Amino acid sequence: MSTRSEVEYGRPGADGADPGLDAITRERPHLINLAYRLLGSLAEAEDAVQEAYTRWYAMSRRRQEAVDSPGAWLTTVASRICLDLLGSARARRESYVGEWIPEPLPAHTEWVTGRPGDATADPADRVTLDESVSMAFLVVLDSMTPAERVAFVLHDVFRYPFAEIAGITGRTPGACRQLASSARRRISVEQASAAPAAQQAAVVRDFKQAWEAKDIEALVGLLDPDATMTADSGGLAASFLHPLRGGPRVAKAHLDIARATPDLTFTERTVNGQPGLTAQRDGTTVTVYAFQLTGPRIKRIWAIRNPEKLRPWRVASGLADH
Repeated sequence: MSTRSEVEYGRPGADGADPGLDAITRERPHLINLAYRLLGSLAEAEDAVQEAYTRWYAMSRRRQEAVDSPGAWLTTVASRICLDLLGSARARRESYVGEWIPEPLPAHTEWVTGRPGDATADPADRVTLDESVSMAFLVVLDSMTPAERVAFVLHDVFRYPFAEIAGITGRTPGACRQLASSARRRISVEQASAAPAAQQAAVVRDFKQAWEAKDIEALVGLLDPDATMTADSGGLAASFLHPLRGGPRVAKAHLDIARATPDLTFTERTVNGQPGLTAQRDGTTVTVYAFQLTGPRIKRIWAIRNPEKLRPWRVASGLADH
């Protein structure tokens, strides 16, 4: 590959230190960003990147020194690992309880350091929050074939040429171009209807206030008549197993939630770079809500309740956006 800057690896400096180790380590943010967009799961992205590094360090020093660009090598290996994971994801999700939604990410200033015992740097430094990680964007990516997703993300998001993508996917450059074009058409539909962030923030705030006031008329007025709500619990929390459809039905469901769980506290938060909400009980985040608007109304709501997908979220109210 030529898109990543080439680094020299494995030649000790004057002090005996390995100058290539830092260069290899510096690739980690890029790899995490890539793997998260390919997989829609921070946990799986971290595992995929770790596997790529494991394969690198399993090679002999001679083989490592023969690699012109370790960064490009790691990107290729990590992308192939993600492609394999995507290929098996549909089979794995057949046993998943309820709907599967990509793992939500908080704003950088609200991030909890990774898994218990993880001594690595704050993950907030690893994932860049932009339009390519909005929940609506990730949901569309998840509807693509594995090859479409890889071709599109590598080319349109990370600007890799099709000749290099072909080497990763095992297809011709022309086939990769067609895959990315097909994926781009799906994405363009979502981008065309996306509401400005300021407008979305105002609508989400109004929705929160109407929800807290148990104002069914206000909730219905904020929802598109064809609005849908999809929840993801993985069978680990009480939730709707199938999407709810229709503005009035979605509004009633939220009213029922407010009445059944009066101890919930709702807070405006940034979810995957977009205005969203969280629900806390006894100081613990139990649900993250992401929204998609069409004009001034809410078209889709995603409610992530699977506790395994909520590990990056802070629970202290002092870290909330508003």
